Amino acid sequence: MSSNDADFRRRIRSDVPHSARVWNAWLGGKDNYPVDRDLADAVSAAYPQMVDIARASRAFQIRAVRYLAGLGVRQFLDVGTGLPVENSTHEVAQSIVPQARIVYVDNDPIVLVHAAALLTSAPDGRTEYVEADLSETDQVVDAAARTLDLSEPVAVLLLSTLGHLSPADGIDVVQRYMSRMPSGSYLVLCDTVKTPATLAAEEAYGSGDNPPYLVREPEEITGCAEGLELVEPGFVSIAQWRPTDEQPVLVDQWGLVARKP
Repeated sequence: MSSNDADFRRRIRSDVPHSARVWNAWLGGKDNYPVDRDLADAVSAAYPQMVDIARASRAFQIRAVRYLAGLGVRQFLDVGTGLPVENSTHEVAQSIVPQARIVYVDNDPIVLVHAAALLTSAPDGRTEYVEADLSETDQVVDAAARTLDLSEPVAVLLLSTLGHLSPADGIDVVQRYMSRMPSGSYLVLCDTVKTPATLAAEEAYGSGDNPPYLVREPEEITGCAEGLELVEPGFVSIAQWRPTDEQPVLVDQWGLVARKP
């Protein structure tokens, strides 16, 4: 084993919960360890809606990507992508626009292990992976520009991700991403809103010896889209954003899709 391999293995710790693996556990995946499942169960015990939120977030992502690809958007920047799951961004986008280009961004070593799955592109399209922190906006965009044409519209996805930053930093980071995008680009954004129940979930998550995940006031989410044009139905519970179910299960995660004029 090389020194680089040894360092990489040390970064993937099975004795400490990991956000990507905990999320994977809520989605019913198998890419997690007992410590991740223990924390996932603790959060779900404090906040039973957590599994519904994880599933609703994934469904919102699929609907939003399908909608934008249907408009002809051919480029997607998926920041904080997490572990690969069925109907990932490139699969949905390229099923509608085979030429679509997708760049995934994450700084979690466990995600890098699975990057090969993320890089499986349709023959006419292209999919790449950038290892970087979501707050390193210029580094991310500069790397993404090797795959994406930044003179053409790009859809920027930040889904269940901003809680890793303070509310003020989150707004700043999103606005910095969108400032680098051309007119006609889109922002797809969702995160958990602050309620007594979600604050209990935040506290339970923070007990897992891992960085906290901070829930938001509604204006701390909509503030990220300042200067952008909200797509109907606007800022709503993600289950209500162009739902495919007649009676969607409402969740405490709200989101929006917005266009840069």
